[in-house]
Amino acid sequence: MIVLSVGMPRAGSGWHFNLIHDLMKTTGCADARDIREKFKLQKILTEVNCNIGVLSARRLGMTAIPALMGNTFVIKAHAGPTTTSRLFQRLGLLHITYIYRDPRDAMLSAFDFGQRALQKGRPNAFSHLADFDKSLAFIMDYVRIWERWTREKNVLIARYEDLLTNYDSETTRLVEFLNLRADQAEVRKVTESFRPEKGEGQQGLHFFKGRIGRFREFYSAGQQTILKEKIGAYLSRMGYEA
Repeated sequence: MIVLSVGMPRAGSGWHFNLIHDLMKTTGCADARDIREKFKLQKILTEVNCNIGVLSARRLGMTAIPALMGNTFVIKAHAGPTTTSRLFQRLGLLHITYIYRDPRDAMLSAFDFGQRALQKGRPNAFSHLADFDKSLAFIMDYVRIWERWTREKNVLIARYEDLLTNYDSETTRLVEFLNLRADQAEVRKVTESFRPEKGEGQQGLHFFKGRIGRFREFYSAGQQTILKEKIGAYLSRMGYEA
């Protein structure tokens, strides 16, 4: 079985992936990085967090080979659902979680992350987001992907803000979804190690600087009006005030 940890970019998806990965490791499942090397999936899964990219028939098919051979492992994605991902779910090959964040904070985080990388001379996947308009167009794609995931069956949907503010209840939901026992010592140890306050300053655990509502301090009144016009209808459905 493959546990697929999907998330909106800059929405705590790395934190969520690592939490799920370590929770599943308590069952003795394989490390996806080892699977990547053993089954020569370097062109399918990225080295960091084993991101599969798009959920195409080819990519999922290649990744399913070790799962069909009895391996259970966790991979990551930012992409939307596909006919193949639905088929693999029905076959019991995919177990899917999805995490999102207020898109206004996510787009600001992506912009900041990209610009900091540029200043260091090491541009990344977000460095092309040079202004407000490009950042908004970028996040709109992922808002639409959020909408598609909410329509899927048997997907655990989580919010970054809820993990920060209601960690115990959210991790309980996650543990149950993964068919683990919350009272097991190994499981408790993992959930404790990923508490927001425990990860302060640890890159990869979560966005330790990802304050809720930071966009209100950064974007002008005019830009916030544009955001309300463009994504206001989505925001209310996502559980945020427009």
